[in-house]
Amino acid sequence: MSGWIDIGALADIPVRGARVIRTPAGCVAVFRTAGDEVFALDDRCPHRGGPLSEGIVHGRSVTCPLHNRVFAFETGAAERPEEGRVATYPARIEGGRVLIDAAHLARRTAA
Repeated sequence: MSGWIDIGALADIPVRGARVIRTPAGCVAVFRTAGDEVFALDDRCPHRGGPLSEGIVHGRSVTCPLHNRVFAFETGAAERPEEGRVATYPARIEGGRVLIDAAHLARRTAA
């Protein structure tokens, strides 16, 4: 599988919010920043599985709604290294539509 998957309009994702994509291997959260950038991460915090899509988006990070762990959108790394990391997936905006890299999603599903 190659190319990019259109997951919807940028306008459908709230500013400083997220939209969830369901895959056979679990959910991916696609976030929209205040500056209209998009980032995609696993939707489960490594600590207790909290839904990151329900967290607080600030700058280029999200705070888990359960225990306040902060994850960087670019790397998926927690603010404190001992708190783990989440997988990231390439995402972009094209013509007002949000696209996610199909190859990275396929690798996730196969894992």
